Amino acid sequence: MSVKRLDRDGAHRKQFENNKKRIFATQSVCGICGKPVDFSYKYPHPLSACIDHIIPVAKGGHPSDLDNLQLAHMTCNRQKSDKIFANNTIKTEKVISNRILPQIINWTTYRSKK
Repeated sequence: MSVKRLDRDGAHRKQFENNKKRIFATQSVCGICGKPVDFSYKYPHPLSACIDHIIPVAKGGHPSDLDNLQLAHMTCNRQKSDKIFANNTIKTEKVISNRILPQIINWTTYRSKK
């Protein structure tokens, strides 16, 4: 059984929409990953802008309070889901792969031996 979300269908809908417009006008960086949000991408693009509840509504967060809302990428918001993070950023480990190798040669000064 689905739970009625007050920010989507209930009493907080109008206030949520007003705060969403305010956040879109004043913020430009994802509150989860810290990277810039490109507003030219539209839903359902993974990097499109959306609103994230810092404390999820499912965990008792206010559905339309401006202090509980932040700008986010859609994928960041989906990955965060209903989790709560201490400093509102997802911690990721540094990945080392064959595509991210240390630069051992300065190619701008490299000269081949002939």
